[in-house]
Amino acid sequence: MLRGVTNPLPFAKLLGIEIREVSPEKVTAEMVVREELCTRPAVLHGGAIMSLGDTVGAVATMLNLPEGGGTTTIESKTNFVGPAPSGATVVAECTPIHRGKRTMVWQTRISTKEGRLVAIVTQTQLVL
Repeated sequence: MLRGVTNPLPFAKLLGIEIREVSPEKVTAEMVVREELCTRPAVLHGGAIMSLGDTVGAVATMLNLPEGGGTTTIESKTNFVGPAPSGATVVAECTPIHRGKRTMVWQTRISTKEGRLVAIVTQTQLVL
């Protein structure tokens, strides 16, 4: 999937993020809202939401890198819109805003599986 990189997403595995679709134009993923990812009341913690957005943005960047290139997040902004309760599944859809030679900017919409918007993450990835 990611040009020969072995186990590129160990933190994503810990969070339970499952990549569902990958292309240079869009990456989608799902994550079940488990109790250990929640705050009180039992809704998905903002840090888990941001981690989901960062993960799909990194995957999208990796799919657009030149051979041998790398990436790191240099900026990330999250607008929290609504809660995702424990037991729900959230869906992240990441699309490009800018794909340049030095930086790439991605927007990720995170919603419940029923379509209720949870957050919008905008991030800038540095191309290494």
